[in-house]
Amino acid sequence: MAPKDSSAAGGSDSRFFTTQKKGEMHELRLELHSTDRTTKVDAVKKVIASMTVGKDVSGLFTDVLNCVQTGNIELKKLVYLYLINYAKTQPELTLLAVNTFVKDANDPNPLIRALAVRTMGCIRVDRITEYLCEPLSRALRDEDPYVRKTAAVCVAKLYDIAPDLVQERGFIETLHDLISDSNPSVVANGVAALSEISETSGRDVMKITASVLQKLLAALNECTEWGQVFILDSLAKYTPAEAREAEGIIERVTPRLQHANSAVVMSAVKVILSYMDVMGGNATPGGGAHAESLRALTRKLAPPLVTLLNSEPEIQYVALRNINLIVQKRPSILENEIKVFFCKYNDPIYVKMEKLEIIIKLVSERNIDQVLLELKEYATEVDVDFVRKSVSAIGRCAVKLERAAERCIGVLLELIQTKVNYVVQESVIVIKDIFRRYPNRYESIIATLCDNLDTLDEPQAKASMIWIIGEYAERIDNADELLDTFLETFEEEDPAVQLQLLTATVKCFLKNPEETQDMVQRVLDLATEESDNPDLRDRGFIYWRLLSTDPEAAKLVVLGDKPVIEDDTFRLEPNLLNVLVGQIATLSSIYHKPPEAFVVRAKRSPAEGGDLGVGDVGEEIEEGDEEEEYEDENDVDQGSSGGGGMDLLDMGGLAVDDNAPSVNSGGGGMGDLFGAPSPAASAPEPEPRMSKVCAPEKSGGIELWAGFSQVGGTVKLELDVRNISSNVPVSNLAIQLNKNAFGLSPANQQVVCNPPIAMGGSGKHSVELASNSNMMVAVPAGQPASPQIQVAIKNMTTGLVFYFAANFALEALFSADGALERAAFIESWKSIDDKKELYGTVSDLPPAATDIDQVAAKFKMHRIFLIARRPVPNAEGQEVAYFSMCTTTGMVFMAELTFKKGVNAAKVCLKTENIAFGVQAKVALETLLRSQ
Repeated sequence: MAPKDSSAAGGSDSRFFTTQKKGEMHELRLELHSTDRTTKVDAVKKVIASMTVGKDVSGLFTDVLNCVQTGNIELKKLVYLYLINYAKTQPELTLLAVNTFVKDANDPNPLIRALAVRTMGCIRVDRITEYLCEPLSRALRDEDPYVRKTAAVCVAKLYDIAPDLVQERGFIETLHDLISDSNPSVVANGVAALSEISETSGRDVMKITASVLQKLLAALNECTEWGQVFILDSLAKYTPAEAREAEGIIERVTPRLQHANSAVVMSAVKVILSYMDVMGGNATPGGGAHAESLRALTRKLAPPLVTLLNSEPEIQYVALRNINLIVQKRPSILENEIKVFFCKYNDPIYVKMEKLEIIIKLVSERNIDQVLLELKEYATEVDVDFVRKSVSAIGRCAVKLERAAERCIGVLLELIQTKVNYVVQESVIVIKDIFRRYPNRYESIIATLCDNLDTLDEPQAKASMIWIIGEYAERIDNADELLDTFLETFEEEDPAVQLQLLTATVKCFLKNPEETQDMVQRVLDLATEESDNPDLRDRGFIYWRLLSTDPEAAKLVVLGDKPVIEDDTFRLEPNLLNVLVGQIATLSSIYHKPPEAFVVRAKRSPAEGGDLGVGDVGEEIEEGDEEEEYEDENDVDQGSSGGGGMDLLDMGGLAVDDNAPSVNSGGGGMGDLFGAPSPAASAPEPEPRMSKVCAPEKSGGIELWAGFSQVGGTVKLELDVRNISSNVPVSNLAIQLNKNAFGLSPANQQVVCNPPIAMGGSGKHSVELASNSNMMVAVPAGQPASPQIQVAIKNMTTGLVFYFAANFALEALFSADGALERAAFIESWKSIDDKKELYGTVSDLPPAATDIDQVAAKFKMHRIFLIARRPVPNAEGQEVAYFSMCTTTGMVFMAELTFKKGVNAAKVCLKTENIAFGVQAKVALETLLRSQ
C-alpha cells in the first residue's frame, strides 16, 4: 500500500494559500455544508487563507457561522477566528452566534470555556458586550486557572469598549482579587489587565499596597518569563515610601538580572534604576546613607547589560538603544566597560552606529587615547556611512574633552592626509565645529584645509569650508581668491552653500573692503536678482540694505561674537530622560520619544462602538484615525534641508523686517491679495484636517495646530497659532521643512503675524508649499512612503527654535483634472498587477458615508472623481462605486468602494502603480469617509 502524502493529509496547511480559481466561492459553500468533518475543516481553512491574503469572503458569513455548532475544538477555533475578523461588518449576523458563545462558556472542557470568553472579548460589537458579562463573571471565578487568566485579559478588552459597564459589574475589584490568586500566571495576567486599564483610563487602578506588593514579589519567582515582565513593569511604576523599602524590593528583583530572557533583564534594570533615585542617588552614587548599596548596585548592573551585547544583532540593537539612555542617566554604571562597545568587523551597520554613540558618551580623559586609536581604525573601513560617523565621532570627542582636543585634531589631520574624498569632507565639517567650540586656538590648521579645497563636492562640506574662510578671512592671504573659485558655480550650488557664500563674501568685504568690493557686488546681484530661493534673496536684500545705510551696524551684525557651541553628548532634557528611563524595554526606549509622541489612543464612548483596544495600536496608526504628534529635538535634519535649513536656524539674532511681504498672512495684506479665491469662486474649499502638533511647554508658550489643504491648485500648510502663555506677542516666524517623501518646501520662509498675537489670542496663517526635487526623500524599495512632514519654526522675536511633525494629507496633492475616462480607467485597472492592490474595511461610518451620491459629492470637493457605479450581482443591497484621483506630481490612484444597504461600513480596494504611496491614498479615502 502506498504511503499517504502528508501534505495532502493536512501535514502542511500551506496548500490552502495557493491561487484560488474563479467560482470557488460556490464550491466552498458546498464544502462548508458537507457532513464530512475533514472536508468541513479544510473548507474553513481555505476561507481563513483567503481572508488572510486580503480576499473578501464575507459572503460566506452565514455558511461559516453554521459550522460553529461542533464539538471539534480545531473547527471551533477556525470559525471563531473568522467571526472576530468579520464581526464589525456583519454585527447583526454575529448575534446569531451568541447562544453558542454562552453555551461554550459552560462547557466541561476548560479550553473551550476560555476560547468562548476570549472570542467574545475580541468581537468588538456593542451588542455582544451585554451577553459577555455573565460568562466573563463566571470565568473570572472559574476553578481552572487557564480560564481565569484568559478572563483577566478579556476584562481589559471589555473596558476599552464599555468602561462604565466594567465599573458597574465590579470587574476591576475582581481583578484585584486575582492578584491574590494561587496561580502565578493568573496573577501576571491580572496585573497586565489592570496596567492596560490604567493606561486607557489615565488613572491608577493598580493601587499597589504593602500586601499587594508582597504578593507580586512572591509571584515573581514562580510565573512565566512574560508574566515576570508584567509584574516588573508594574513594580517600576510603584514609588516606595522610603529608601529601606526600595532596597528591599531591589534585593528581591536583582536575581532577575541573571534571567535568560532579555526582556526580563531589561525590566529588572528599569525597576532598579527607578528605585535608585529613591535611595538617594540622583546621577552618580557616592553620597547619602545608602552610598555603599548604590555602589554595589552599580557594579551589579554592568554585567547583565554587557551580556546582552553577545546576543543576536537585533537584540543587541534594542539593548544598545536602552543602554544609551542608561548611560545618560548614570554614566558610572558602564564607565569602565567602554571596550565592550568597540565595533566588531561583522557587526551590522545599525549596531555599529549605536555603539559609536555610546562610545562618545563614555569617552573620558582616561580612555581618550584608546578611543582615538579605535576611531582612527574605523575611518579606514569600507562602509562610507560608518567612516563618516567615525570621523564625526572624533570631532565630537574634541568638543566634549577640552584637554584632548589637540590630540583629536591631530588624528583628523592625519585622516585628511589620506586624501580619501568622504573622509576629508567629513573632517572639514567637524573641524568647523571645533573652531566654534574653541575660537582662536587651532586656526593654524586652516592652511591644510585650504590645500584640500578641490576634494570638496558635498554641500555641507563646502558650506563648512566657506564658513571657515569667511570667519577667518583676515588670517588667509588669498581668502578672496578662494571664495571666487566657489562663486564661479554659484547658480548651480545647493541653497545651503549659496547662503554661506553670501555671508562669507560680506564678511570678507567688511574685513577687506578695498579688494573685495567688486566681488560682494557680484554676489549681491546673484542673490537678489538671479536666484529663485526666497531665503537667499531676502538675506541678500538685508545685507545690501545694511551695507548701503550703515556699514558699522553691518559689522556689528555680521562680525559680532558668536556663542560658543556646547557639548551635546547628553542631549536629552532631564525630565524627558526620566520619562524614557521609566519606559525602558518598551518602544519608547528605542525611539527615544515618550509614548504619547507616537501612539494616540482614540477615546470613544460606548455609543460609538469603539474598535481600538488592546493590541490594536498598529491598526489605529495605519488607518490614520488621529494625527500623530512628534516633538523631538533630533527630528529635523538642519544640515540637509533643501531650502537653506542649515542657516535658517543660525541667523545670529537677525530680525526680519516687519514690513516684509508675505504670502502666508492670516488676516489680509499680501496673503489675501495673491492667495485668496475671488468672490466669484464656484464652490468653497473643504476645511483642512487640523491637529495639535506642538504643545506650549515645548515652544515658549505657543500652541500650534497644523493641517494641509489645496487652494486654487496650490498646496498649503495651514497653521493655527495660539499664544497660550507667552508674554512676548508672536509677530514674526521663520519656517523650514525637512526633506520629505513629497518633495515639499515653503515658497516663502517668513510668516508675518499682522497684527501680532498677544497672550490669549490666536491667528491663522497659510504657508504656500512648492514641489522641489532637492527636497525629495527616496522611498526604500518595498516600503510605504512616510506621511511625516518634519517642520522647524523659529520665533524671530525670542530666538526660540522648536520642531514638530505632522502627517501629510495626500488629498491636498490631488489634481483637479484627476477624472479618468471610463475606458482608460478600465484599461488601467486591468493592467495593474494584483500585488499592487490594497484592501481595507472602514467601519463605524456616519450614515451619510454609506450613500454613494453623498460620498461622491464629498469626494469631488477633494478632487476624487466618481467614474462608475453598479450593483453587485446576486448580492441584494450591495453596490460598488469606482473612483479615480491623480496627484499634481503625476501619480494615479484608482479605488473600488463596496457599500451594503443598512450596514455602516465600506470595503476599500485601491490600485496604483505607485504602491509606495498607496497606503497614504487609502488612508485619505478612509479618513474622508469617516469625516462628518
